[in-house]
Amino acid sequence: MTAKLERRALLSAFAAAVLLLPAAAAQAQARAQVELQAPDSVRALLERHLRILRGDAQMPEAAADRVALSRRTRREVADLLATEGYFEPEISLRRGEGQGWRLSVEPGPRVRIASVRVDFEGDLAGGEDGRAARREALRRDWALPVGQAFRQAAWDDAKSRLLDAVSARDYAAARLSASRAEVDPENASAALSVTVDSGPPFRLGPLQVSGLRDLPADLPARYSTLEEGEPYDRDRLLDLQSTLQNAPQFASVIVDIDRDPATAGAVPVRVEVSEAQPKRFGFGTGYSTNTGYRGEVSYADVNLFGRGWELYSGLRLEQRRQSLYADVFLPPERARHRDSFGGALERSDLQGLRLTTQAVGVARATTRGDIDTQIALRLQHERREPDGAEASSANTLSANWTWRKRAVDNLLDPRDGYVLEIQAGGGSRALLSDQDFLRLYGRYVRYQPVRGTDVLILRGELGTTIAPSRDGVPQDFLFRTGGAQSVRGYAYQSLGVSEGEATVGGRYLAVGSVEYVHWFRPDWAVAAFVDTGDAADSRSDWSPKVGYGIGGRWASPAGPLALDLAWGREERSLRLHFGIAIAF
Repeated sequence: MTAKLERRALLSAFAAAVLLLPAAAAQAQARAQVELQAPDSVRALLERHLRILRGDAQMPEAAADRVALSRRTRREVADLLATEGYFEPEISLRRGEGQGWRLSVEPGPRVRIASVRVDFEGDLAGGEDGRAARREALRRDWALPVGQAFRQAAWDDAKSRLLDAVSARDYAAARLSASRAEVDPENASAALSVTVDSGPPFRLGPLQVSGLRDLPADLPARYSTLEEGEPYDRDRLLDLQSTLQNAPQFASVIVDIDRDPATAGAVPVRVEVSEAQPKRFGFGTGYSTNTGYRGEVSYADVNLFGRGWELYSGLRLEQRRQSLYADVFLPPERARHRDSFGGALERSDLQGLRLTTQAVGVARATTRGDIDTQIALRLQHERREPDGAEASSANTLSANWTWRKRAVDNLLDPRDGYVLEIQAGGGSRALLSDQDFLRLYGRYVRYQPVRGTDVLILRGELGTTIAPSRDGVPQDFLFRTGGAQSVRGYAYQSLGVSEGEATVGGRYLAVGSVEYVHWFRPDWAVAAFVDTGDAADSRSDWSPKVGYGIGGRWASPAGPLALDLAWGREERSLRLHFGIAIAF
């Protein structure tokens, strides 16, 4: 029984297909075969928007229907051309041989802007406090000037830009009160007029924060530099939104105001936030030619004790260095500075020198534009164990100041600009230190564009530690060099002062580097470089070592990764160096 039913279903389907074949053939014959004759300036527009040209329209056989189709097509073409400034086109749709049709379009002259009038109403129409100068600047920046071709999209965009420029500062409730485009097709000209009603000037009121659950209520305000009573400026609100979005306590942030003219005198600033997960564990691995393979476990809590404090701690195990650390960062004080405190335990074994350091410290960091400064106090105990020499230890309470300006086009992939860093720090026997010393250090890196995307990188470092001798001065306040991002061709921190069989820090440093990077693809480059420098315990002992070589660069999301093969001239050996070339 089942087999009979299946055969009957197959026969029915076959019969239906046979019956439908004539109808499908007739439908295919009736499909439009339309040849377009039009200048290149409008061809793409018509092909993209006219249904009759896309092959899915049916061409009628009846004369009356063909007349209706012709009229509808001419109207559609005329409407499309009008959006591009053609108001006097010649359009015809005729039937050719067989099933073919021909659409001929001659767009005619294009309308151009003959005059523009921009007027203002509301507070901006006044004459005091630079309003006249602002009105003239807005008229000067009008995006559809006299002589330009009229296009509907350009007309709409110009009005939108004008309104945006007015409402971005002071006048949050600005609106277009009138706009008119008078087109004269015979003279192919258009007269434009726009009137903007600025409304009243807005001034900022208090922050109104919503969305907080566990974070302190005053945390968003501590990141804000907005002052009650200051004029409304959209960019200032966007800066606060970006600052809060970058804070680890928040998953999302929206900063805005109500544009009700009734509240213009003191409009509240709405800050809508959603909180991020405060506690995070992290695990990582890596490799560096300086310190070898690395494994790390970290823990962070960005709402420590429910106060919005940020705790970052971790254990990092490298082949030649190991460290245990914990740092706590307090919320900023009106976005002007950030205080922090923390401690670390570190052990390293580099160039025959084993160092064990325990330290605690406090710091205050300030950021103003592209300039970062930091003042820090650090209490530390250091034990030195050089191979072939006597072990020693030192206690130090040091004060340190760092000033850094990073004026580059991109911190993660610098191609133009410079980085300048200056450090000063020291300790005194009168204040818990075993030795009187003052350390001065400066570094300058210049990124100079060459021939489009190529970059010439110039780097220089100078340092000196003023002290009776290096004895009792912590290694952090002395100098060693060599390795990636230093003098390539030599092992990491291998250039310094010999003590027994180890290399220790000296009181003088000078390093220079010239590097040329050729980007042959957007994310791949080759580089050639020459480095020179040395660290010594006296100026007379300073003897520059030279390294030079070639390398490859890959523009990874974390910054350009650098793999360099360098020849150390004094050591007469090749060394491979791996690092990341960011504007640190």
